[in-house]
Amino acid sequence: MAPAASGNPLPYFTASGASALAFFPLWKAAAIGQSGYEVAGATPFQKYWQAMKPPWRGSLVVIGGMTWARAAIFYGSDMGSQWMRTQGFGTALSSTVPSLLVSVFAQTVNQPFVRSSIMIQKPGEELASRTCPNISMIKHLCATKGPTSLWLGLDAAILKTAPKYMVAVVIKDYMGQWLAPVDPANKNAVLVKSAKVAVTAGIAGAVLTNPLDVVRNEMFKTEERMIPCMTRMTKETGIAWFFRGINKNWVAVAAPIASTIFLTDRFKAWTES
Repeated sequence: MAPAASGNPLPYFTASGASALAFFPLWKAAAIGQSGYEVAGATPFQKYWQAMKPPWRGSLVVIGGMTWARAAIFYGSDMGSQWMRTQGFGTALSSTVPSLLVSVFAQTVNQPFVRSSIMIQKPGEELASRTCPNISMIKHLCATKGPTSLWLGLDAAILKTAPKYMVAVVIKDYMGQWLAPVDPANKNAVLVKSAKVAVTAGIAGAVLTNPLDVVRNEMFKTEERMIPCMTRMTKETGIAWFFRGINKNWVAVAAPIASTIFLTDRFKAWTES
């Protein structure tokens, strides 16, 4: 997913928006599963379906936040990496530093909306029925716990988000070099290579950072700080909490990341042709 010489951000935002819209139900199911919210259903499939289906509370905020943040991370990573390479930096630094910096910025800006979006997914949450549920939840948190509560869990969120995208970007860059070169005129070969890179990068980023997703969502529920929260969960369940919701999360996170990488490649190819 190397950037075009013009640095056109449109393919990044188009790909990110399409992925966020298509996979929002999976995000909803993962958020509910990792938060430990109870949903109706006798079987795992029924519970998963119950978690995915409407009402899709806060969907516009989630989709909008995911679109700009993911696009900014991949665009900023590509452009930053390109600039660092021209300054003589190696692949390792060029792949990691821009993605880490942009990820931290995006997560910090989005955190109040991430917290409010996850909290209104709780079944039976009264504020979820409001016309603007995210704004209602943000006002409620400010009134009852103070404005700084909107950034509760930011440490866990940054530790989760920054490595997730850094891993995806590093794998994307290195796999692009490791895989056998393909003839640009062979469209099928180009598509297959792009798909391999995108899927591997998405899955690795999602699976490796699942525990931090769990910690962040648990902090939203209990108002604990990160270390006490991790300590309590470890005492209660051992390391089982590391894998809570992973069956939903690896799909909910890997799929949009992989599709964003893949679609960005396709959209760039179309705009450059």
